[in-house]
Amino acid sequence: MTRQDYEKRFRLYPDVVTIAEFCAMLRIGDTYARKLLRKNLVEHYVVRHTYYIPKARIIDFMLSPNYLQVLNRVRRDA
Repeated sequence: MTRQDYEKRFRLYPDVVTIAEFCAMLRIGDTYARKLLRKNLVEHYVVRHTYYIPKARIIDFMLSPNYLQVLNRVRRDA
């Protein structure tokens, strides 16, 4: 998929999403999403114990050449 495909797919999401929206975008669970963020695989910000993830960084992560490898590796470590 291209950046434009992902931007179209995620057009209804705000520019900065919460952990719940991040989970919905990647179709993953809360615990797994937090593991991705703790490992700094997706750029994010934490304000008062709340994660904020820029939509552009999520798309960058999904376009990275090792996206599937990273997901499989993190799932294996669970």
